[in-house]
Amino acid sequence: MDDAPLVLVVDDDDGVRLTLRDYLELKGHRIVVSSDGVGAIKLLLDHEVALVVTDFRMGPLGGDYWIRFLRRFCPDLPVLVMSGLVDSDMGIPFQVFAKPFDYGALERRIRELLGDAT
Repeated sequence: MDDAPLVLVVDDDDGVRLTLRDYLELKGHRIVVSSDGVGAIKLLLDHEVALVVTDFRMGPLGGDYWIRFLRRFCPDLPVLVMSGLVDSDMGIPFQVFAKPFDYGALERRIRELLGDAT
């Protein structure tokens, strides 16, 4: 597992973030977590992250600014956006998983984006 690609999970809801972390680790993924975009930027600078799984609406850095940051400064990094408040008209340039989501479906999509390297 130490050589598995690193997945960054970003969500301001402790229950979602930590449950998703635990679930993905049980499935063999290496996970780091952050409760907001600011902490996530620090993790992106300190680690070689292969994929970001992120909430959309969170503070102090979330929503459109967080998505714009990822698109501009991490253009080659795969991103999955989780949200209960996002609709197709918002123009999010990443795949969106509506909350509540199926953990198994999300984990399968993560594996696909990582090229089944885990």
